Amino acid sequence: MKCSELNLQPAIIKGLQKVGYEELTPIQQQTLEPILAGRDLIAKAETGSGKTAACAIPILEKIDPHLKEVQALILVPTRELALQYVEEISKIAQFTSIQAFAVYGGFSMDIQKGKLAHGVHVLVATPGRLIDLLYNSPLTLSHVRTLVLDEADEMLDMGFLPDVEFVFSCLVHEHQTLLFSATMPPEIKTLAQRYLKNPVIIELNVEKVAPESLTHTFYQVRPHHRLQALLDYLKTENPRQAILFCNSRRSSEQLYNHLKKELDSVEIIHGGLEQARRTSLFRRFKRLDIRYMIATDIASRGLDFSHTTHVINYDFPTHPESYTHRTGRTARMGRQGVALTFYTPQDLRKLRTLIRVNRIQPVWLGPEPDLNIKPSKSKSFHQTHSEAPKRQPNRRRRHSRPKGNRHSEEK
Repeated sequence: MKCSELNLQPAIIKGLQKVGYEELTPIQQQTLEPILAGRDLIAKAETGSGKTAACAIPILEKIDPHLKEVQALILVPTRELALQYVEEISKIAQFTSIQAFAVYGGFSMDIQKGKLAHGVHVLVATPGRLIDLLYNSPLTLSHVRTLVLDEADEMLDMGFLPDVEFVFSCLVHEHQTLLFSATMPPEIKTLAQRYLKNPVIIELNVEKVAPESLTHTFYQVRPHHRLQALLDYLKTENPRQAILFCNSRRSSEQLYNHLKKELDSVEIIHGGLEQARRTSLFRRFKRLDIRYMIATDIASRGLDFSHTTHVINYDFPTHPESYTHRTGRTARMGRQGVALTFYTPQDLRKLRTLIRVNRIQPVWLGPEPDLNIKPSKSKSFHQTHSEAPKRQPNRRRRHSRPKGNRHSEEK
């Protein structure tokens, strides 16, 4: 469906065209009518499928700009995702008077209070800072007509379930609830059964987790050979832009110290950096000012880096869901992308589980391991990427009724 054919306000159509939207993605097409009709909804789709706009477009259509109150509340797990949400919404709403704003920990609450006092229609928030404001400011949710939980599985994985339930308890009036998630663990299903009313359930690509345009490559290395294998791979492949994932801050810093001596345009991002620094790095990376970004899983959720061609798991992912969200930073919106995962002989059991759970077709760079799975031909770096792509958490304890200032959301 073309955006120009949508029965939406002309100002929103104009905003979509200005941003460059021509046709709706499948998730956007299937969620539009139920959301506009006020139905509760559960949407599960592959990462990079356009879930942010799927939520934003119908929400903006329903906002009354003359009512200077929060009418749509969007909960997200991290501040980076909150900022990205507001950026996307603001672009689509640029020809309207609708105001979107993000609140998150690690930033002046007084500034956030001031902005809210001037009128915000769409509020994007991390759970902790939202509850801080509910306790310590005049913020009210009494006019909220649509509540969105985005990356719901990640919020629960980070230990935000008590906070999410507290927010639900504040919405005692009739409202619509939209739940977006890339995976659907039992905890999410329980949450939906408790708080959603006869929801529309949309599941796209249920037979696969990863995008069709993503090629999954795996390379077995010995731990002390991994760095040289990475350097050889980057020299051979010459990626346009790559994210290199590590499992810890320490591991990421060690890799950064090695790579900055060998490569140009290398940066590192993790939860220990100041918020202003992290925001600056994300923006520079999106502008292609940074070619190689070494990151912990803080960069693996929901963030849209349209130029990223390669995701490299330098450290083997801690669980299959982590692989899904890391590799989802490339091959977004139908673009081609490559995921490379280094594994050691000690990772074989986890590798087999990862391939089975994520339902992917592996491409082996080097000898194929004995995993008792469907054989795949071994290919060189050049052979792999000259062909068409194959088809195919740390937990944080939080209090249920917080008082006073809370810590900022970190992974």
